[in-house]
Amino acid sequence: MSWGPFGLDGKTAIITGAARGIGHGCAQLFLQAGANVLIADADAEASAAALQVLARIDAAGRAAMCSVDVTRPDDIDRMVTRCVDEFGSLDVLVNNAGIYPAATFDEMTPEHVQRLLRVNVEGLILTTRAVAIHMRAQGRGGAIVNMGSMGALRGSHPGLITYGASKGAVHSFTLRASAALAPDRIRVNAIAPGSIDTERANALTDASDERAQAALAAANAQIPLGRFGTPEDIAPAAVFLASDAARYITGVTILVDGGRMAQ
Repeated sequence: MSWGPFGLDGKTAIITGAARGIGHGCAQLFLQAGANVLIADADAEASAAALQVLARIDAAGRAAMCSVDVTRPDDIDRMVTRCVDEFGSLDVLVNNAGIYPAATFDEMTPEHVQRLLRVNVEGLILTTRAVAIHMRAQGRGGAIVNMGSMGALRGSHPGLITYGASKGAVHSFTLRASAALAPDRIRVNAIAPGSIDTERANALTDASDERAQAALAAANAQIPLGRFGTPEDIAPAAVFLASDAARYITGVTILVDGGRMAQ
C-alpha cells in the first residue's frame, strides 16, 4: 500500500503517552504509514504490552519503548537519546501524554491543579523544547503534533475544569511555538479531539450512576455524526500533520470532534 505524500517512510517518531488510548492508536497508524516509532510512557508494563501489539503489525523492529515521566527533564533527555540511538534520527514528536483527574470547583486542591498542569502543560513544553533542540541540530526540520482538546474550547464534563484550562494552554503554546520554530522548518500543530471512547475516559462515568449515564447519552446525541470518537479517528489527523502532505501547515489546531463544535 502506498501512502503517497501522507506516508512516513524514513521518519522516526516519538509518541508520548502511547501505551494506551489515543497515543497507542497513533503508534499503530504511524507504524503502518512507514515510521519508526518510540513508545514513550510512564507505565512500563502497559508500554511492554503495547509494544507486543505493534510487533504483530510490523516484525521489522521499527518500534521500541522507553519509560518516561514528562515532568522530569532527565527522563525527557534520556527519551531523546534512546530514540536517536535506536533509530538514528528524530523527525516527529506527538505530545500526547496527559492526565485528566476529575475535580469540581468544590473538590479542587492545590495538589490537583499543580499535578495536572505539570504533566499537561509543563511536561509538553519541556518535551517540545528538548526535541526541537535536537531537530534543529539535525538541520532538516521536523513536525510536532500537540494533543489538545475540544474541552479547551467549550464546556464539557463538570469535573474537567482544570483539564480544559491546561489544554487551552496547549493550544496557545502551539501558536507561539510554531512561530518560534518556523525558521528551523519545524512545524508545530495541534489536534483537538472531541469525546473519545477510551478506557480512561470511560472511568470518568460511573456505570451505576443513572444521572451520569443520562448525561453521557445526551452528550452522544449532541454529536452530529452520532457517536463518540475512537483513537482510530484521531490517529489519521496526527499522521497527516506529521507527513509531507502538511508541509505548508503550521500553527493550526484541527478539530476532530464528529461535528460537536458545529452544534
